[in-house]
Amino acid sequence: MPEQPEPSARPLGPSRPSRPHRPHRPSARELIDAVFDPGSFVSWDAPPLVVAEPGSEYAADLEAAAAASGVDEAIVTGEGRIDGHRCAVIAGEFRFLAGSIGCAAAERITLALERATRERLPLFAAPASGGTRMQEGTPAFVTMVKISAALAAYKKRHLPYITYLRHPTTGGVLASWGSLGHVVVAEPGATIGFLGARVYEALYGQPFPEGVQTAENFWANGLVDAVLPLDACREAASRLLRLTMVPRDLDHVPEVPREELPDEPAWASISRSRRPDRPGVRALLRFGADDVLSMHGTGAGETDRALLLALVRFGEARCVVLGQDRRSERVEAPLSPSGLRVARRGMRLATDLNLPLVSLIDTAGAALSKEAEEGGMAGEIARCLAEMVVLPVPTLCVLLGQGTGGGAIALMPADRVISAQHSWLSPLPPEGASAILYRTSQRAPEMAERQRVRARDLLADGIIDRIVAEHPDAADEPEAFCRRMARAIEHELVELTRQSTADRLEDRRARFRSL
Repeated sequence: MPEQPEPSARPLGPSRPSRPHRPHRPSARELIDAVFDPGSFVSWDAPPLVVAEPGSEYAADLEAAAAASGVDEAIVTGEGRIDGHRCAVIAGEFRFLAGSIGCAAAERITLALERATRERLPLFAAPASGGTRMQEGTPAFVTMVKISAALAAYKKRHLPYITYLRHPTTGGVLASWGSLGHVVVAEPGATIGFLGARVYEALYGQPFPEGVQTAENFWANGLVDAVLPLDACREAASRLLRLTMVPRDLDHVPEVPREELPDEPAWASISRSRRPDRPGVRALLRFGADDVLSMHGTGAGETDRALLLALVRFGEARCVVLGQDRRSERVEAPLSPSGLRVARRGMRLATDLNLPLVSLIDTAGAALSKEAEEGGMAGEIARCLAEMVVLPVPTLCVLLGQGTGGGAIALMPADRVISAQHSWLSPLPPEGASAILYRTSQRAPEMAERQRVRARDLLADGIIDRIVAEHPDAADEPEAFCRRMARAIEHELVELTRQSTADRLEDRRARFRSL
């Protein structure tokens, strides 16, 4: 059968940003009106702190800024509703002294964070700022610390935080609350960066390189999840709230019958798992998931298309998904150390939002190259193992196709492990094991049997807990198979979330100890 492109889940934004353009700068209030339900916004703002001596030049600047912008400070805070969901908002107003953050603006941000924490509200932040207010110097500069402390306390409550980086977002704002969203989105064409280009030129006598401090370049380097126009932000925020804040009705555990499976040779499963038209993670999410919010990159300057990260709903079960993408691995590049750093971002996200983590294994093996060695492949496998075994949230691993080597085992430690009928797990491809022992790859089928790699053997050995049938091959029934696997995922997640944390973690410890 000729290779068919796998259908993909609906992403947060376009797969690649369109050509940047000079952005319009909406005011803070225009932004709030575009994102929040009509008439729902309620201001939280009290009169700002007095930061300038009466009659001083700075006092005159503040008065002129208020008259020009229509607001009393560079930050507007309050609450509103997004598709009916109550949500806090912190919005920058660039027309007030270039959105700069002084002591009064910092106090307003901090008070809003503290109130959102007390009232357990999700938060939508939309900075637009040149950075720290130079008229106030160091006292304003160090308020980055108190804002970051208030935000850390907020995130400990497992509440979702989305940031929309507007034109421009620079300096201390980007280096504190602007970069700490669980989901970070940027305005098309926006200038985003830590160092001001004018400052760079003054210090070094040459212009800053063009094209670096742009939303599109930040996306290309895995620093933002999407580049979206303002009119798309409402939907993105609404989907995040649906996936993280909607009450979960987990009283019903969907029934997933266990089927009798034929006793086929291991090599038959390996051959089936390598079919190029076998459904992978993107097909599973398209056919089996009820909502998907895809993310992009590590948030720290790296991307890897072989590892998909998304917030997903299977039926009534919400979760964070880490999925190895067989198609991207095949046509672009194998799983790299940066892919495992994307996975570790997903682990942190699941913990922050108190959502179950689902890892989907489908890899022919991690990259074997000079770049992978120098990028710390072994260390990243170790760190994934070390972090996943102690995650406080429920964890589920799904063997979806090939399960080769360290790239597979890195995402395997979980409370439960389920497998597609023709998935398998091995320290090396059977051809590699054959070459090591017999100096030929021709005995690969024999090695596959001896090493007990197939799902049936993994179940007998207590390594996996359930096999999801293929009739007779997932590639021949992609939609039906994906829906069947999705129901099995929902079943396991519902059962796991109904356990007490203490019981679940003790069961996990005992599981790993008995391997």
